[in-house]
Amino acid sequence: MWQPATERLQHFQTMLKTKLNVLTLRKEPLPTVIFHEPEAIELCSTTPLMKNRTHQGCKVTYLGKVTLTGTQFLTGCTESAVIGLWEQHALAQEDTTPANAILEIRPFQVRLHHLDGRREATVHMDTYQVARIAYCTADHNVSPNIFAWIYREINDDLTFQMDCHAVECESKLEAKKLAHAMMEAFKKTFNSMKSDGRIHKSSSSDEFPEESATDDD
Repeated sequence: MWQPATERLQHFQTMLKTKLNVLTLRKEPLPTVIFHEPEAIELCSTTPLMKNRTHQGCKVTYLGKVTLTGTQFLTGCTESAVIGLWEQHALAQEDTTPANAILEIRPFQVRLHHLDGRREATVHMDTYQVARIAYCTADHNVSPNIFAWIYREINDDLTFQMDCHAVECESKLEAKKLAHAMMEAFKKTFNSMKSDGRIHKSSSSDEFPEESATDDD
C-alpha cells in the first residue's frame, strides 16, 4: 500500500526509536545509524572490542641486563653475565621472589610486560625486535630455569651496544619452551626478511641468528 513520504519517514523514525530503546534497556552500546534515504535506514553492528588485559606468555622474574663486548656469540657467552645478574638479584631478595613480569614471544617482536606489586596489571612494557636478537639460550650452569637473550640496542647517537637480558622461569621446562619459541620467531622473521629482499640468499647463512642451546636433557 502506497504511503506519502512523510508518513513513511515517521514510520521508520518510530521503528528506529523502538530499536534504540530496546538496546538502551539492555545496556548495550548504541548502534551506528547511517541515513541514505528516508525509507532506507541501516543499523550497523557495533560489537564492542573488549580490551583483554591477559597476555599470552610465560610468567618470569626479570633479572636485568648487562652490556657485553664483542659481536660474535658462541655457546656459553651469556654465562658470566647471567651469574652476575643472578647473584645481584639474590642479594637484593631475602626469599623467593614471585614472578614480576610476563615474557611474550611473537613472530617479529618480544614483549616483556612488567607487572605491578600485586602481580596482576601491566605497569609498562619493553619490546625487543626479533631481527635484532643475536643469541638466546636456556642452558646455564648457575640455574636451569634461566632464559637469556642478547639484544642489539640502538642508542640515540645511532651507535649500538649488545645487552644480555635474563629472566628466571618457574621451571626448567618453561625456560626450554621460551628458547624453542624464540627459535620459531627467528625462523619466521628470517623467512619474511628473505622474501622481502632484505636478506640475500648468498649471505643468508651469515645473517641468521645464532641458534640457542635447547636440548631437553
